[in-house]
Amino acid sequence: MNILFCTAEADPYAKVGGLADVALGLPRALTRLGHDVRVVMPCHATAEAAFVAAGHTRRLTVRGLIGEDIEVEVATITQPGEPTVVLVRDGHFFPRVHVYGEPDDLLRYQLFCRAIAALLREPDWQADIVHLNDWHTAPLAYEMRLDSWSIPGLEHSATVLTIHNLRYRGPDNFADLLGNGIYYADAITTVSPRYANEILGWEHGEGLDDLLRLRQSALTGILNGLDTEVFDPATDTKIAANFDASSIDKRSENRAALRKELEMSPTTRPLAALVTRLTNQKGIDVLMEAVPGIIAMGVDVAVLGNGDEAYEESLGALQVRYPNYFRLAPKFDDGMARRMYAGSDFFLMPSKFEPCGIGQMIAMRYGSIPIGRRTGGLADTILDPWQHGDQGTGFLFDDYTPEALMSGVEVALGAYHDRSWWRTMQTNAMRQDFSWHSAAHRYLDVYRDAIRRRGFEPPE
Repeated sequence: MNILFCTAEADPYAKVGGLADVALGLPRALTRLGHDVRVVMPCHATAEAAFVAAGHTRRLTVRGLIGEDIEVEVATITQPGEPTVVLVRDGHFFPRVHVYGEPDDLLRYQLFCRAIAALLREPDWQADIVHLNDWHTAPLAYEMRLDSWSIPGLEHSATVLTIHNLRYRGPDNFADLLGNGIYYADAITTVSPRYANEILGWEHGEGLDDLLRLRQSALTGILNGLDTEVFDPATDTKIAANFDASSIDKRSENRAALRKELEMSPTTRPLAALVTRLTNQKGIDVLMEAVPGIIAMGVDVAVLGNGDEAYEESLGALQVRYPNYFRLAPKFDDGMARRMYAGSDFFLMPSKFEPCGIGQMIAMRYGSIPIGRRTGGLADTILDPWQHGDQGTGFLFDDYTPEALMSGVEVALGAYHDRSWWRTMQTNAMRQDFSWHSAAHRYLDVYRDAIRRRGFEPPE
């Protein structure tokens, strides 16, 4: 199957959030299953070196934004066993550091969509599936519906739109880009089964719940995967001591090293970590109110992340108030993040909503037991022992309150002091399969269904 994966960002060429990880992991998994996958993205400033290193570039004529056709440059990057990457560069809209947040974002991504449309019209490679992601490429669902029947070779092509976070709808003041994509896409996915149900209601539907209910038969929730080669405590060079599910005792070395790195006292008190963007969605307000109670239970807390300045200041004040028990590292640091996963006992995710979440999956892989709110992907990935018995991998709470978070920590602390129960949970957590391989098979089912919706039989 020929699959064109359209994205605003993809690791390692440009990365802002989880979409960049998906745009690396899913196409790679599909490629390893034998499919011809091409990832097309703008050539942001961070991808310029890769564009130049590609060597061969060509020009592509694109329908202009004001009427006149314009030319863009296209570079194709191929590596054995990896999906092909197609970078689209122009002289004005994309050679910038910021992937999002520019005042002309609407025009930037409109041009990108038109460049993709031009690529689709080329006869040398024709897509069976055009996989769109979020508002940046959602308008192509409408264009494909108009054009596919009139372009030889594209009549059987289907569109799949993935919603990574419905709250981010784009800068359009005239029409809802994401809404148009939802209406016209042949199939719609989002990043966890629970979130697929949540967005059908007003609380999480962001004003699009009526439209999503209209398209409910085409909507599927598929959990994001995890790069299990990168996030592997047995081989990770960024942590103090490597370990696996059969050598969990070595984790204690990581906790001692993390405490030293954070300049915390070398106590035996359990350590709870949070690695996140400091935004309202992530439950930072709930965390801040709960910290004094958590510390009083005998649990230290460490937070890694940056974002909202008010949250940074308030968390900094907690560090001043509890210098021996609380730490904030207000930055993004991949190495430190992995050391937090490997060295913490509990991993906190008190999110207001969480479409999928990746932190809890990485934490489990590194033997840190998650304590999360029962929402979105957290509810789909964390197996609470009160529901799953001796298969439990973490703890869930329901209410979005400091008291509910503290209650979750209290229950987890009881398990922590039962060493047999705790070792079973850690082993269960580390052996969960969050690989992209499983997710890729689910996406292939969606792709085939999308093509059948257009009245054609999908290729093998």
